[in-house]
Amino acid sequence: MADQLKTRYSDEELAEFKQIIEDMLVKAKAEYSTLREVAMHGGANDIEDTSPSFKTIEDDGASQLSKEEASQMAQRQYKFIKNLEAALVRIENKTYGICRVTGQLIPKERLRLVPHATLTVEAKEMLAKQGKN
Repeated sequence: MADQLKTRYSDEELAEFKQIIEDMLVKAKAEYSTLREVAMHGGANDIEDTSPSFKTIEDDGASQLSKEEASQMAQRQYKFIKNLEAALVRIENKTYGICRVTGQLIPKERLRLVPHATLTVEAKEMLAKQGKN
């Protein structure tokens, strides 16, 4: 394959990946904002709810659980956003798409699916077997 002989992706290829990442960032930031809102305010069935209701202990427990879940999801989304932003830095530095273990180019197909990837699948599997990541 020609990709395996190359040491980095071309500026045109980097521009394609940059667009993919920027599109994902917009969506990820919107989702993060929504999750933070749910985690902080508990969604629509909180004090803002003006219809008369009698909350039971189970309702409060379910509400708390969904706040906790939203908080955990928001933390994962924040990490995802930071990974995407780091990928944009690698694009600017022209180091994007280079496996941090093997130094080989990560296949385009993988980068299109996981644009913040820093490892080839083989390197990731190798590290998993060694218990590192």
